[in-house]
Order: sequence, then C-alpha cells, then structure tokens
Amino acid sequence: MREPVFINQEEINQSKAAILRLQHALQDKNYRYFIESYGCQMNDHDSEKLAGMLEEAGCHKAAHKEEANLILFNTCCVREHAEKRVFGNIGALKKQKEADPSLCIAVCGCMMQQEAVAKRLYKRFPFVDIIFGTHELHRFPLLLEEALAGKRVFVHSDTDGEIAEGLPALRENPFSTNVIIMYGCDNFCTYCIVPYVRGRERSRNSQDILAEVEGLAKAGYKEITLLGQNVNSYKGDGGKMDFPTLLHRIHEVPGISRIRFMTSHPKDLSPGLIAAMASLPKVCNHIHLPVQSGSDRILQAMNRKYTRMDYLRLVEALRRQVQGIEITTDIIVGFPGEQEEDFLDTIRLVEEVGFSAAYTFMYSPRPGTLAAKMEGQIDEAVKKDRLFRLNQRIAQLLQESNQKYIGQQGEVLIEGCDGRGPEIMAFGKLPCFKMVYFPGDTSLIGQLRQVRITAAQSNSLLGELL
Repeated sequence: MREPVFINQEEINQSKAAILRLQHALQDKNYRYFIESYGCQMNDHDSEKLAGMLEEAGCHKAAHKEEANLILFNTCCVREHAEKRVFGNIGALKKQKEADPSLCIAVCGCMMQQEAVAKRLYKRFPFVDIIFGTHELHRFPLLLEEALAGKRVFVHSDTDGEIAEGLPALRENPFSTNVIIMYGCDNFCTYCIVPYVRGRERSRNSQDILAEVEGLAKAGYKEITLLGQNVNSYKGDGGKMDFPTLLHRIHEVPGISRIRFMTSHPKDLSPGLIAAMASLPKVCNHIHLPVQSGSDRILQAMNRKYTRMDYLRLVEALRRQVQGIEITTDIIVGFPGEQEEDFLDTIRLVEEVGFSAAYTFMYSPRPGTLAAKMEGQIDEAVKKDRLFRLNQRIAQLLQESNQKYIGQQGEVLIEGCDGRGPEIMAFGKLPCFKMVYFPGDTSLIGQLRQVRITAAQSNSLLGELL
C-alpha cells in the first residue's frame, strides 16, 4: 500500500468558497439537481457527497430528471454493458437540453476515470457540460461554477487519487449509513478494472474516521458500514493502525449499535479480524467474502492469491469462532478457460460452504484488464447456462438453510415497510444480514426491535414482533 496523499486545506477551502459563491448566485432561483448513481456502495457514497455540496450551495433535490436544472450521472464501469447503458441515458437527454439550453448535464465516476471512454463521451455528446473522474470529486463546486459561466469542462487525472477530508454529505438513510475507511485496490485481479479507475490503496487516518463516526452517532445513526475495496488491508496512521484495531476503536464510540464492513479479500482475512468479530458485540456476525470461483486453476488465472482449501479453512475458522455467522459471497462464471469441471468445482464449494447469499455474475471482459486478452473466452450461451444452474442450486440450498431460523428470535433494525401485499409488512435485518418481514407500520422505521421467526422464504424470513 502506498502512503496516502491528503488534499491540503487550501484546496478544500477553495471548494468551500465556490460553494458560497454558488449559494449567492443561485439564491431565489429554486435550482434543482438530480443524481443518477450506478454501481457499488462507494459510488453511492460519492453521490451523497456530491449532493451534500449541492445542498450547501442552496440547491434542492428534484424528484424527476424533467424537473432538474442539473442532471449528474455518477458512473460505474465494472460490468460490460455499463457504457452502453450510460451513453443511452445521456443521449436521451438531447431533446431536454435543446428545449432548455440552460440545463446543465454532468458525468463523473469510474467510467470517466477511463480517459479513452471520457474522451469518446466528450466528442459524442457536445451537450454534456461537465466531465470529471473519481479523483476530482472534491473540485465539483469549482467545475460547476465554470459550467454555469458558459464553459465546457473536461477534467481528467492519472494520479492514484488523494484523500479529501471534510466534504459535506447528504446521507439518504437517517439511521444506517456508510463510512469509507480506504480507497483504491492493490490486488489487480485479472478481471477487475477497479485499480485502474479507483487507484492504488490509500487509507484514511483513524482519527478522521473516528471523528466521522462520533458525529454520526451524535446525529442519531445506529448502524454504520465501513467501506473499502478490501477493508482487510486497511493500514491507517502511516501503517500503524490495522483493521482489527480500528474496529476496536470504533466499537468504543457510544451511540453506535451495529458495525458492518465490506468488502473482505480472503487473502488478507487475519486471525485478528476473526477474533475481533468474535469478541466485539457491536460487530455484526456477517462477512462478505468473495470467492469468485471454486476451481484452483481459475483462481490462479484470476490472480486471487488463495486456493480453494485456503478459503475453506477461513470459513471453518469463522464458523468455529463467530457465533451464528452468515457468509455472503461473489461468484463469476464463464471466466476465460473455465471448463465444465471448473464450474462443477464452484458448485461443490457452494454446497460445502452454504452461503446465505451469493451475488453471481457472468464474466464480462473489461478493456485494459489482463483477462480481456486471455485465450479461451467462453461463449455467451454457455455462460448463461452456468449462471442459471448456479443460481438454481444456490436458491435450493438457501431455502433449506433458512429453515434453521424458525422459532429463533433476534434483533432487527427496521428499514422500511412494504405495502404491496394484503397487509403492511415492516422489514429489517438481523445482525447476520438476514432480512425479516413482519406485520408493522412506518412508525417502527429506524427502531431496533426483537422479533421471533415464524417462517422461512427463499431469500428472507417471516416473523412477528415481540
């Protein structure tokens, strides 16, 4: 991991000054924005920061694109068809821009960190006003100022990115939220574009993380999820603070009831982290541990740096030490060179581990990655067939596994209500990440309540309030 570079206070002050100037320029104009966010939770949190800066500038969120003065696309490039989807949605705005030339259209995020893609978008859509990558997020108020002055803005940086502290954020959820502890990735899995668009690993200082968590606790947040491309390799404070120690420090913050984290790379899952999960009551008994494949041959081709047996040993240690732990995962089928026997190894691993959820994907080549150039690319029909068979087996195992919860009770953090059925059902997650539905109303949202499980469904549980 490289030593992180922190953006100096002068740059942050320049952005804050731009926010004040925008506030003055836009006052009494009812300036409204609409942010369309794609991809992972990191992107979602970036969108919250963009919204936070806009709100401080006196702007307000629009309910629909058609009502907005500013439309901002925060893009993702992890999946193969992401570019087509984003380009299509931007192209659909051409008529709206022609009808209202003052409409400001901005595109940012991981896709725009790919210089070739960003330049292609710049040429193809001359009506897009602002284009910037992931490393320029803190400069957004300055870029918006330029666009509102009539300039077309294109900003691209090839650096690994710097850490900007102190940016405002408009958090969507008032009781559960994300806290980024590190940025970037050093693993260079052969299928993955993230190190190229998010940069190399940089960890925030622990005092900045703790100050953010303490502020969230005072604001009434009950649950936080610590985010990083690989939280297990967190090394804050110049490498002196590791992730288990950080968990212990955050656990001491009063007011926070639950601590979650993702994502964990298996090669860096330490005995210290397992011990912290076992000993700290606020740390939820759930871990997202992407396996990607059950075949040693494919794992090696993916550059995952662990074997099937290494992964199973981690699962055994987690199950032995962390009471009631549930494990979720990511799996890719159809990686270049994957034979039927490799795929069956994945099925057998799924059966052996018993995941409580699996996010499954067909391999999609990403330009610039090693896997995109590998021989043995798999036919789409074969990939679709394997994905169908994998999902079918996972669903069968999950239905069987959920039966063990019937008759048990536990605490859920109530997230919302579903009124589509004959009665209103409240829902929330147990610490182990299992979703529970039970009769209730909106007055319960945000509360921690005990429920008893009465029935099991394929992807969730049914219960009753105690």
